[in-house]
Amino acid sequence: MSTGPRTRTLLKATSTARRQAITASYSALTQVCVATADDAVEAELVSEHPTHAWELPRSNALVLVHTDVAEARALLRSAQLLERHRVPVVTPRYPDALTGGGRAVTFWRLPGRERHDPATSARVTARIHRIDPGTVRWLARENHDPFNGLLDGLDNAPVLDPCKPFLRDRAAEHKPAQLAAAQRFEFTVPDTVITNRADEAREFVAAQTAGAVYKPLWNTPYAVDGRPHAVWVREVDPADITDAVSACPHLFQAKVPKVFDARVTAVGNRLFGVRIDSPDLDWRRRQDRMTCTPIDVPEPVARSVNAYLDQFRLVYGAFDFAVTASGAWYFLECNPNGQWAWQPAETTEVIAHALADQLQKGRDA
Repeated sequence: MSTGPRTRTLLKATSTARRQAITASYSALTQVCVATADDAVEAELVSEHPTHAWELPRSNALVLVHTDVAEARALLRSAQLLERHRVPVVTPRYPDALTGGGRAVTFWRLPGRERHDPATSARVTARIHRIDPGTVRWLARENHDPFNGLLDGLDNAPVLDPCKPFLRDRAAEHKPAQLAAAQRFEFTVPDTVITNRADEAREFVAAQTAGAVYKPLWNTPYAVDGRPHAVWVREVDPADITDAVSACPHLFQAKVPKVFDARVTAVGNRLFGVRIDSPDLDWRRRQDRMTCTPIDVPEPVARSVNAYLDQFRLVYGAFDFAVTASGAWYFLECNPNGQWAWQPAETTEVIAHALADQLQKGRDA
């Protein structure tokens, strides 16, 4: 396999089953490239979910390898329809899906830019996470954080209104955008680095006197032997970090010396807080071992929560905090679709009523 260096590193570090799936995907890609005269040398795998996505640096293309032919053709038809209506899209290089190795393969044009600049990252992100191709222009607007462009331009984007709440939620799930907004609105945020350089990750982790943790950038489901798995937040030492980090960006964060966790569920301008006591670093891992009690949300935290929701144009958010002995509330993340019915009965009841009231009044009420 004549893949790029990041993919070669991934293939050395991954499981046999995953390596076989990547190899089959690359085989389908190269078979089709023989017919199209595209160059698959140094191809880099940029995503495996929901389909395998390959970036071809020599052909300046993003290639999706689908297991479902109908899905591939539907994606092409959607992009072609948007293009006919003069909506800016990532245009297909070929009008139909091509087949190789029992898979459907679609090619997408990328403008002539360096492979790893933010705009290219935005376009790849749009394809990977099935964000409507018509928004890619807005995704790529900002140099430092591609998702800022989506948020700033969304109301004027040529996207059907029913799609906009979905796009807001997808953008609000993006961890780098969350952390940038949290700092902007004066949350206390743990020191953080996002990198795919092993030396940089080791240096950061070693510098954290209270320890460091690893967490995924995106909550992506996966399965092992058919059983669903999740990546939990866990402590990490410099010795744990190998060159496999280069396969994709990783988020490392200073460990907060917390005495308890807190969840703040926001519905419009109404906030509902609970204290979470758990023996685990990540309380989500074994929820049968945690206890929850209602707690007041400090006024500075409440102001920051409301400003954060306004920034992302959300009316709901599930905010997670780590609280220290001194009373500092450290922002960890905000899930725009976070579950809430697991909380104490008195809390879930008022949240349910607040959601019903908000739905009745509408977003702008």
